[in-house]
Amino acid sequence: MYRSRPKDKLDDHVLRFLSSMQHDQAILYYDILGSEAHSIMLHEMGHLTSGELEKILSALEDAKKNPNRIETEGYEDIHEALEAFVIKKEGMNAGGKMHTARSRNDQVVLDIRMKIRDDINDVCAALASLIEGVVQKAKESKQAAMPMYTHLQQAQIGTFSHFLLSYAYALMRDMERLYLVYQRVNQSPLGACAIGGSSLSIDRKRTAILLGFDSIVRNSIDATSSRDAFLEYAATLAIMTSTLGRIAEDFIIWSTTEFGYIELADRYSSTSSAMPQKKNPDPLELIRAKAAIVTSDLVSMLGIVKALPSGYSRDLQDVKPPLLGASATTLDAIRVIDGAVRTLKVNKERMRQAASTSYAIALDIAEQLVMKKKMPFRAAHKIVGALVDVAASKDNLPLAKLQVSDIVSVLKAQKVNVKPDELMKIIKEMTPEKSLEARKSTGSPNLKEQEEMIKSLSQGVSNYKIGIQRRTRMVQGSFDNLGRAVMKYLQS
Repeated sequence: MYRSRPKDKLDDHVLRFLSSMQHDQAILYYDILGSEAHSIMLHEMGHLTSGELEKILSALEDAKKNPNRIETEGYEDIHEALEAFVIKKEGMNAGGKMHTARSRNDQVVLDIRMKIRDDINDVCAALASLIEGVVQKAKESKQAAMPMYTHLQQAQIGTFSHFLLSYAYALMRDMERLYLVYQRVNQSPLGACAIGGSSLSIDRKRTAILLGFDSIVRNSIDATSSRDAFLEYAATLAIMTSTLGRIAEDFIIWSTTEFGYIELADRYSSTSSAMPQKKNPDPLELIRAKAAIVTSDLVSMLGIVKALPSGYSRDLQDVKPPLLGASATTLDAIRVIDGAVRTLKVNKERMRQAASTSYAIALDIAEQLVMKKKMPFRAAHKIVGALVDVAASKDNLPLAKLQVSDIVSVLKAQKVNVKPDELMKIIKEMTPEKSLEARKSTGSPNLKEQEEMIKSLSQGVSNYKIGIQRRTRMVQGSFDNLGRAVMKYLQS
């Protein structure tokens, strides 16, 4: 339909190669809305008569209600197919004017901005639910003592709640990034045309208002060429899914028989076709894979836009699949891990057992020596390190089960002025609960600190939910107003 200069039809193979129809169904609804808003603006600016506008809007409403009636065979994209549908239904004299002062260049980026704007709100809403689920599970696990790890080695005593709250803070930063990128996505490019605007009188701000945008992309080259807001969104998704992958990995490890800290609900587990005893964390394993896929989507997008000349190039068509794919994949992953978190069983006794026999208590003992004996930390570090070495040589004996003779030999070797019974008393008293109680620093797994973090996170996610709902209502309200304007013109 667009072939005015070329006389021959496109080669069938070339048409299939050019076509984006496979991915365009996701933006058809937005293409219809954008066409309605643009047509209303054209009428208001005197470029369409009332009769022509009525015919165009009638066809577009038909397309909205019956999208399967739009023929896609033989067209390069959904924009061409939709325009052809309007012309076929209402004739060239009316339908042929719908594309006045518009190009596919500003049209396609308009559609994607509207689609991604809705996706951001959906992802934010799902993320808010996940954070709420994580914080709720943290409330239930504030006193579930367990080892914390560095290098996958037991490091200090913490709580399951503390781990969960660390995830919540990371996810809140993801929320902040998403919330900010929305502002850069929610700008209308419509009316920039192919690259340099139009000689016809048009009102870009009017179409922006009709479609629920906060503002317009001012420069016409920038409006049609730039994809940085989409890249920022995809980068935010890649960062977020890497966080989800880390959460999934922790849960996979902790659900093993060797750890036994948690158990996934049956509906978030798979089984084996051969081994009847298996309960596999397949959904979490796939979340790790999805994180890599979303990252690859971002890298694909960056590769496509790298060093493109200013002005629209057809390369930009291939930004759409990884962008929409990253969005859909992330939304699915969030919903899966949200359900897994809310339904998992926490084995608090197993965690406590691991904590009570762990050498992760060592730093606490060293700090007690610093406080009670005014000892240099490095000297305390050497004493406790030597004690751990002795205990480990005795079949990994817990420090609390060392003999006085073991302590005497260590103290003699270190040549420090500490009585064996004093050190033994410190070791015996340093239970996991005492360890947590003794932590004073802000942000530690002390019970009071956990409660403060839970309160702060709960308030923060509540505020974001209000903002997300407001944004969603604003977009829907604009679409509702557009629908009423359409009905007004159709009924006039």
